[in-house]
Amino acid sequence: MKKIIATLACAIIAASTAFAGEYEDISITELKEKIKAKEVVVLDVNGSASYKKGHIPSAVDFRANKDTLAKHLPEQKDVLVVAYCGGPSCSAYKAAANAAAELGYTNVKHLSAGISGWLQAGEGTEKAE
Repeated sequence: MKKIIATLACAIIAASTAFAGEYEDISITELKEKIKAKEVVVLDVNGSASYKKGHIPSAVDFRANKDTLAKHLPEQKDVLVVAYCGGPSCSAYKAAANAAAELGYTNVKHLSAGISGWLQAGEGTEKAE
């Protein structure tokens, strides 16, 4: 009986992981390190008005650049690309993550904390003109 329960639990976890999101989460700490080392392209999916008010440093305004996204991404397809939106309950990030994946990028992640988590962690933002 224990084996059956364990097998079912593993199957449920695997199914929920596949269903919950195709993109691995990245922590705020890890993203900060990658930004500092210039080893990431960050895509903000909160809309241009929100982007102008404040976005994660170095982030690209996905909404304003979705038709020309390839111009904002490097040639190396294994570069880290991180998409984020408002917070843990927001799924808008998938538009940018999917767009990067469709362009062939293989290391796409999600900052599930979003801009709200970034701010709650006391991290600074950049403003756009």
